[in-house]
Amino acid sequence: MTQVIADDTESFESLLKRFNKRVQADGLLSEIKRREYFEKPSTKRKKKAAAKRRKSYKTTLLHT
Repeated sequence: MTQVIADDTESFESLLKRFNKRVQADGLLSEIKRREYFEKPSTKRKKKAAAKRRKSYKTTLLHT
């Protein structure tokens, strides 16, 4: 569970901003989206392979 402790002089906006940054850093939103529905293992493997191909393609473009 993500927590942020408020200072006495801190405004709500800055507290919310710190909370959102912490949630992003922890990767909670992406984890929730990933678990939103069941995904077959074969589909997971295909997505992982496609991501790997995209990443390798990007790195080859940068080094050419």
